[in-house]
Amino acid sequence: MSTPTAPVAVIGAGPYGLSTAAHLRARGLPVRVFGRPMVSWREQMPAGMLLKSTPAASSIDTPQAGHTLGDFCAATGEGRYVSDWDVIPVGTFIRYGRWVQERLVPELEQVRVVSVDRRAGAFELKLDSGEVAAARAVVVATGLSGIAHLPAELAAAVPAGPSATGPVSHSAQHHDLSALAGRDVVVVGAGQSALESAVLLAERGAASVRVVARGRAAVGFGAPPDRQPRLRPRTPFGNAWSLYALTYHAGGFRQLPAPARRFLVRRVLGPLGAWWLRDRFVGRVRVTQGRRIVRARIVDGRPVLTLRGADGHRSEPSELAADHVLAATGYRMDLAALDFLGQGLRTGIAVGAGGPLLDAGFGSSVPGLYFTGLPAAASFGPVMRFVCGTAFASPRLARAVARAYG
Repeated sequence: MSTPTAPVAVIGAGPYGLSTAAHLRARGLPVRVFGRPMVSWREQMPAGMLLKSTPAASSIDTPQAGHTLGDFCAATGEGRYVSDWDVIPVGTFIRYGRWVQERLVPELEQVRVVSVDRRAGAFELKLDSGEVAAARAVVVATGLSGIAHLPAELAAAVPAGPSATGPVSHSAQHHDLSALAGRDVVVVGAGQSALESAVLLAERGAASVRVVARGRAAVGFGAPPDRQPRLRPRTPFGNAWSLYALTYHAGGFRQLPAPARRFLVRRVLGPLGAWWLRDRFVGRVRVTQGRRIVRARIVDGRPVLTLRGADGHRSEPSELAADHVLAATGYRMDLAALDFLGQGLRTGIAVGAGGPLLDAGFGSSVPGLYFTGLPAAASFGPVMRFVCGTAFASPRLARAVARAYG
């Protein structure tokens, strides 16, 4: 179980896990990758969803040429997604991810890591297959798994937790929204997930759909490609100086004070519907804006929300009842949710701005333990929430691991 001969373990087989594994292997490091390929995309995204990101922002970064989304489409005849006007179906992206996995990470082990601990200078991983494996370093690339955020007011109404078949659910629990056909549904949130889920619910036969959002003008949609500011630098997310800095100079994000990093992660590239969703939304989905949920309770099996003005001024509360409440309230990094990490490891991880504090090579304060993808957003900014962030993260992480453990 000596450290020099043990492989590097990558936990997770989504875009970040696959990209990291490809870069580590290209540097000659032995790697074991654990997880089901693209599982969050297959099970936590609703059927019929379209990617908000443009084709330019939707390729998984690899050290080998020939593995972009465009290469996949050319090789399989899947379609042609090249311009900012082209909208990518989630099914296409899932198949693209599987294609990358089959070509570059064919030895993927579809087992679950039950626990990770330190033993005799190395990491010890227990797998649900019963195997106990050693690793010289561990990369956590578990994506959205286990970190769905449910506001406290809604959580109080469902002590046993949200459920797709219960009165309150999280958007991550739905793959087929047609299961809510014929029902009155309230969607909580104002981001792409909330607005697109509302549209899909309406299109799949929900009796009524209403979006509830805190801000007075929370529900909005981005500008189409031909209406982007022309005198600002272009990025995969639109034309803006701030987006340019956060996309192409993510390394500098670590130098900002923690409150500024937390603010930017939550607000930049935050709640906004895609430009192509507007026409499908208007006239189909009702909107209640400028109201916050102060209480939720279940009455005769139906959720009832108590709403009050969100601007801090006194206002008479109102009640809103439905057959189901779907919380499209995003994800929050919580180390406690990564329960496969042993207690000793978790308590040794320095945190700040809502996630683990990472060095320039994505290493945590626990030597040999690395984080990439959404958990890295607290250190490198909101680009880590998107697939295009693999181009920044994976080469740097692989280089750091190779230097330390190669």
